[in-house]
Amino acid sequence: MHIILITPAPPSSRAGNRTTATRWANILQTLGHQVDIATEYDGQAYDMMIALHAWRSAEAIQHFAAHYPHHPLIVALTGTDAYRFIHSHPETTLKSIALADHLVGLHTRIADTLPEKYRHKLQVIMQSAEPIAARSPDKTRFGICVAGHLREEKDPLRPAMAIRNLPNNSKISLHHYGKAHTPEWAERARAEMATNPRYQWHGEVDHAVVQEAYRSCHLLVLPSRMEGGANVISEAIVAGIPVIASRISGSIGLLGENYPGYYPVEDEQALQDILLRAENDGVFYQRLMDDCAKLKSLFTVEQEQAGWESVLEKIQAR
Repeated sequence: MHIILITPAPPSSRAGNRTTATRWANILQTLGHQVDIATEYDGQAYDMMIALHAWRSAEAIQHFAAHYPHHPLIVALTGTDAYRFIHSHPETTLKSIALADHLVGLHTRIADTLPEKYRHKLQVIMQSAEPIAARSPDKTRFGICVAGHLREEKDPLRPAMAIRNLPNNSKISLHHYGKAHTPEWAERARAEMATNPRYQWHGEVDHAVVQEAYRSCHLLVLPSRMEGGANVISEAIVAGIPVIASRISGSIGLLGENYPGYYPVEDEQALQDILLRAENDGVFYQRLMDDCAKLKSLFTVEQEQAGWESVLEKIQAR
């Protein structure tokens, strides 16, 4: 098939939506399909559309459905779709969901956000990650990575706030990689660095830089207020890095209800407590390592490809 894959993120973007679109295009090409990635739909005839983001890609979704009603249309639900726009912009978001022949979600709890009448359309496909070179955590520090853009949904400075007043004997240091979405966020990060010697913001960097950071860090922290199934969790687990995450559905849907590395959303004291426990309690740290290792098979390229094969088989069986 000749497939158009719509993403709101432009070609130069390092945003998750662009990364996901590129990886899916590669998988679909491996399965024998021709894939074009675009931010807008120009009306060209395609055998199928995959649209990332029910709300942001709504115009493309409606255009394709109107002009090619018998061609398959797949809508992938993002975190802001599931946890913001379905409430703040329900008419547009639910119209995209209604027009879709199939829905793709990125974690096992995503169905809970959908009206029941649409849940039968849903297929969960967890995002994969490629292995990195062998890890060698820095023994002179207890390194923490945060890999996420600075914007409201990510609660990006919560980890920095959590390490402001650590005991002097703590070796915790935090390296944050991600683009500031506004000048105000950049200023806040710079101000934090000026008063918090344990915190370093690196801005937007190549993914290879983040992968190199993974090799030497001890933990990845995901502090988000909402996520649709964060690929950084996949990357950390495949790399062998334990995860500390805010207790939100998007992370529970990847790590499991009983994962021990959660803290309450926006609670920097609880986050500080669990970071210190990971640093100082070897049994707890090993439990985090072991629990993440058990999840590794969920985030392989093979399972992600199998998910897309399943969706395509359903389409071909129509």
